Amino acid sequence: MPNIVQTLFAVSGRARAWRVFALLMVLAIAGFLVVGGGYYNRGADWVANKTGQAVKLPTVKQVPFRLGLDLLGGTQLIYQADVSAVPAKDQPSAVEGVRDVIERRVNAFGVAEPNIQTNYSGGKYFVMAELAGIKDASQAIKMIGETPLLEFKEQNTDKKPLTAEQKKDMDKFNKDAAKKAEDVLGKVLSNGNFVALANQFSQDPDNTGSNGEKKGGSLDWVSEQDNAELFKAAQKIPVGKTSTDLSKTSSGYEIIKVEGKRSKNDPFNNQPMTEVKAAHLLICYTGVEGCESGLDKEAAKAKAIALKAKANKNNFAQLVKENSTEPGARDTGGQLGWFGRGKMVTAFENAVFAQKVGTIEGPVESDFGFHLIYKEAERKIEEVKLSHILIKTKSEVDYVGNQSDWKNTELTGKNLSHATVEFNPNDNSPQVGLEFNDEGAKQFEAITGRNVGKPVAIFLDGDIISQPTVNEAIKGGKAVISGKFDVKTAKLLAQRLNAGALPVPITLVNQQSVGASLGQKSVDDSFRAGMIAFAFVALFMIIFYRFPGLLAVFALVMYSILVLAIFKIWPVTITLSGLAGFIMSIGMAVDANVLIFSRLREELANGRPLGFALEEAFRRAWPSIRDSNASTLITCFILIEFSTSVVKGFAVTLTIGVLVSMFTAIFITRNFLKLIPESWLEKHSWLVGVPKNN
Repeated sequence: MPNIVQTLFAVSGRARAWRVFALLMVLAIAGFLVVGGGYYNRGADWVANKTGQAVKLPTVKQVPFRLGLDLLGGTQLIYQADVSAVPAKDQPSAVEGVRDVIERRVNAFGVAEPNIQTNYSGGKYFVMAELAGIKDASQAIKMIGETPLLEFKEQNTDKKPLTAEQKKDMDKFNKDAAKKAEDVLGKVLSNGNFVALANQFSQDPDNTGSNGEKKGGSLDWVSEQDNAELFKAAQKIPVGKTSTDLSKTSSGYEIIKVEGKRSKNDPFNNQPMTEVKAAHLLICYTGVEGCESGLDKEAAKAKAIALKAKANKNNFAQLVKENSTEPGARDTGGQLGWFGRGKMVTAFENAVFAQKVGTIEGPVESDFGFHLIYKEAERKIEEVKLSHILIKTKSEVDYVGNQSDWKNTELTGKNLSHATVEFNPNDNSPQVGLEFNDEGAKQFEAITGRNVGKPVAIFLDGDIISQPTVNEAIKGGKAVISGKFDVKTAKLLAQRLNAGALPVPITLVNQQSVGASLGQKSVDDSFRAGMIAFAFVALFMIIFYRFPGLLAVFALVMYSILVLAIFKIWPVTITLSGLAGFIMSIGMAVDANVLIFSRLREELANGRPLGFALEEAFRRAWPSIRDSNASTLITCFILIEFSTSVVKGFAVTLTIGVLVSMFTAIFITRNFLKLIPESWLEKHSWLVGVPKNN
């Protein structure tokens, strides 16, 4: 080993050997990021070693690939913004403000890495929200589809903090309540009369009837829907028995006695009530609200009949994902979960409760279209007969009530004409100018007049977006918000203010759901295509260029690992089109090597020494490599700037691929070729495609 290292240093020089070593280290780190999925970051975990001594270890931050909607699955919502009541010059800013509001709403919903974009097409403004990985599309639609609410609030000077005496009293009260509950539980467990003890100690106001008669703590029959806390606690207690320990609920300490358990009966026919678990496949038709299937009623029914003919319990979910017109069906597989009577439309409910478990029935017509229904299970609704003794506890609300730091004024977004970015004439710093209508000007004057030296908060959708301090009473309906703004932050604040001020309602015009299984299939197919592409490129390079081609394949491996590592670190949102761009770049990654190796073969065939031929090949090939990649990059930049998200994903990954491919072809391949002793290559010239007699 020392002889080999000495030879490498002697032939290629110490600097080049260290350069190759650095490249291998970069490859190892990038490989760890791609395969391991994490990197060491600041912070530490303490663990015990074999001797019991605490040892500080660095923590590892996990860095997953950021997958787009079409790979991870999720929901795409497209809204049309109604800007008819907004002046033409303010329309773009107003729509951008709406986009910002939607993004903030989606972030509050907990969606990871949402993609929110605006688009102008056919004289109309649209906002597209791609919510990758979202599970409850209906809740997101409800939250997003509301016009932004802008409110001006002042400090709540009437707010009463919990005094030290009140806190002391609350703590003492709760401590006494716990002791009292323990004492009562002791009496109950000592064969005390539960009814008498409940009448004596229970603090449940419902324990006393309208005539003043005590109920002995009886709650009669309770289901999970009636009182989930007590029902859950009762599940652990046998019939006729009392809890052996206290149950803590939001009301206080509970001592529970279970007097019976049964199936809940229907009050009309005295039959046990049941709930079912089912899934459905919906085919809507033209005329049904929100339906975009393109089918008339007869065609929809015929399609439902055809699907029923091939449906079974094993393929039902897949048929739903492929055919159902219900929003979100690709994600849910048509699952409806458990539900009782009164939860579904009558036609659907009658059909599902009448059919047998494990069967698929339909088509059943409802107001939504034609349903195929798969009934998975059925069970009785359970309830328990309870008596309880409640010892109440106190919280801060019992002392000071529900309080807020801010209280409403009558000034809202409807009173704000518009907000603009301005510049302070004294120091040219950015600030945000506000202009109110006549009614708003009067209200704003009154608010600022009584809050001089105090902050006035501006809320958008319940969140504070600015909290300026009032310097003086402001008359005339014009004001500025100044502070440590740069142009970007001032513009963002103006957009948010306009979003709540300008009347820009949004309407959901399209919804598409992508199931996770479909996304995984796309990933698998793309991975298979990438491996095939890599194998064919590698085979071509080795057959045509032999040893240099083998080094190019190694460089291509490094290229792939580096690009995937960049995707994680940046991070880049990987979509299906982005994967196509990455796979395409695999082939483009070796085009520079093709130019270099072809020139190298020509130089060697003309009798040039290997070292000179190698330098000449790289020098003469560089202009062609530079120009071809530059033209590709120009095209990519144009696509990124002016195209839609689908094309943009392709352009972003292709751009990264082109830049990294130039590095691997010029730097990595060249250094590894230089690392090989020239005498050895000249002796085996056939390895570079030149006959030995040349």
